[in-house]
Amino acid sequence: MSRALIDDYLAGLYGRLPADLADEAAGGLAEAFERQLAAGSAEAAAAKAALAEFGDLDVVVAEYTRQAPGRRAARLLLATGPVAGSCWAAALIVSRAWTWPVPPAVRLGFGALLLLAVLALTVAATSRRDYRRTRLAAAASPVILALDAAAAAGVLLAAPALTWLLAMAMAVSLSRIALIAWTLPRLALR
Repeated sequence: MSRALIDDYLAGLYGRLPADLADEAAGGLAEAFERQLAAGSAEAAAAKAALAEFGDLDVVVAEYTRQAPGRRAARLLLATGPVAGSCWAAALIVSRAWTWPVPPAVRLGFGALLLLAVLALTVAATSRRDYRRTRLAAAASPVILALDAAAAAGVLLAAPALTWLLAMAMAVSLSRIALIAWTLPRLALR
């Protein structure tokens, strides 16, 4: 009976968290169980006490999810998005970008990719109980990186003149590229 309680809990951990995090949590649960046994509890009582000490499975998974690197990265990218978007909007309006030789399909594709990436980041940033959703940030971050790089390259290729507003928008995008490049390895690990 006691092993079954712990095994069920562990199955829940391994089903809802990445293996390395589930291993970490399982180690803590095993320590709590051993501590209860060492204190003289019977196996069934030790298992129940260890599980009570460790906490409800939903609460434990929610806490790991709240601290997920993908969730933090998604929130950071969503927070910096309006700044980057405002810089680009001002620069492109002042520069009359609608007159640049950029095919409509490219503009539409850029907008569609941006919308999909923002939706994925929103799902990752708002996940409270599903760790897997936070991993959407690992998929969306390279898309945002590519879009920032494409915007900067597009200005260099299509703009008739580089204005200070365009240079500022490019600097914001380059900063986000650096941020994403720094964050991506952490997202790949978890």
